[in-house]
Amino acid sequence: MPSTFDFARRLLAISQTGLHYCKEEYERERYREVAEIAAQLAAATAPDDAYKIAALWAAEEGYATPKVDVRGAIFRGDTVLLVRERVDGKWTLPGGWADVNDTPSFAVEKEIEQESGYTARAVKLAAVYDRNKHNHPAFIFHIWKMFFVCEITGGSPRESYETTGVDFFAIEALPELSTGRVTEAQIRRMYDHHLNRALATEFD
Repeated sequence: MPSTFDFARRLLAISQTGLHYCKEEYERERYREVAEIAAQLAAATAPDDAYKIAALWAAEEGYATPKVDVRGAIFRGDTVLLVRERVDGKWTLPGGWADVNDTPSFAVEKEIEQESGYTARAVKLAAVYDRNKHNHPAFIFHIWKMFFVCEITGGSPRESYETTGVDFFAIEALPELSTGRVTEAQIRRMYDHHLNRALATEFD
């Protein structure tokens, strides 16, 4: 059963798409009203962030589509490469939003280098997940998460403007994770794909 937050996200998407196609100012005002109601619904379920996130959504234009987040999983033995996010002090697989004009593999390789200092090569697309279905905290944007198994090709660990730590952690002793970005179950599943490259790519 969809949550109130799910309905708020859907209403914002309808509003954004309606504003993209509609030319009549009367109808545009109705779509803006839908967006305001959606923001209020979001605020009722996530009062700390809803209006800030709704403001970000207001900057979006055009037909509403899911955003794409890429994550790179790199393993050494039974350890995994993680970076510590500057914004919340928690750890995650390196990654972030895919940029326009980047291929998916280049996007994840670029994110790994920017956030960890390592250069890497994407060797397998392991999973494409709908963020809503994998126990992440609620977020106003609808996101598809692409997980790649990658291998280090060079570089050395360094912090960045987005990260304050770079380290390898045992799969059985993970630090506190930034669960908006990655979950323990996802890391463990990427380890399965690392060990068995023949596993089929997973998708929702």
